[in-house]
Amino acid sequence: MTTIRCGALLVTAAMLALAGCTESGGGSASCSGLVTYDGRGYLPTEKSDFTIGERLGTATVEACDDTGDGVDNGSAERRTGVYAIEGVDPAARVAVGDTPAEAAPMAAR
Repeated sequence: MTTIRCGALLVTAAMLALAGCTESGGGSASCSGLVTYDGRGYLPTEKSDFTIGERLGTATVEACDDTGDGVDNGSAERRTGVYAIEGVDPAARVAVGDTPAEAAPMAAR
């Protein structure tokens, strides 16, 4: 079990931000950092101190059209690890990253 601090969290948050996109002026839905696991969508959360539990499986970082023009010229879909957060129901929050040390907290939307 690993306690995550702000340094690794910031690196992971930056990675997820680069993989996501933001809402465009055209009114398209934001997919910034959207991750899916077990049929639920999760978005980055600000919680900065948590303890990683067991690996639950694999999450999908969704592909994103970052221009809103309907052409997938943003980030490509990719897979990454998903981990339990000790003391928290995975239906509400999980940690996502390639390794436990890089995992960032995500909240169900």
